[in-house]
Amino acid sequence: MLNKSGLIAGVAMLALFAATGAAMADDCSGHGHETGTVLGAIAGGLIGSAASHGNAGAVVGGAIVGGLAGNAISRDIDCDDREGASHAYYDSFDGEIGERYEWHGHGHGYVVSNREYYEHGHLCRDFTQVVWHHGEEFTRDGTACRRHGEWEIEMDSD
Repeated sequence: MLNKSGLIAGVAMLALFAATGAAMADDCSGHGHETGTVLGAIAGGLIGSAASHGNAGAVVGGAIVGGLAGNAISRDIDCDDREGASHAYYDSFDGEIGERYEWHGHGHGYVVSNREYYEHGHLCRDFTQVVWHHGEEFTRDGTACRRHGEWEIEMDSD
């Protein structure tokens, strides 16, 4: 029988997978980013709750980070390029600092991890993404931190 923490963690993971799929489906269908933002916030709140055993600050923090990430990451990347871009991101986060990790598809781009450091005991990397989409170049900076074995990504504001 699952204990309460195990059940919350399981629900949080299911919500995260559902939010990711819904955010991609919503964005790729030509609609706005609102659904991705809301579902990302819900998943982030659930994960914050599971990780902190219901601490209100962690739930709110998780919701904010989840909403921002759900909205920001896919904004400049074409739907057909997301899988390749995802591999480039994670290769960069686990690879050499300063090395360029590229993807090519309908559009193209690259990710470079610029700096590695520890924040509150978590390994973090600042990175820059450059994406060419419909002939325009988009450059954005962000931070990825490894928490609970997974990279959590936060993009800087426009």
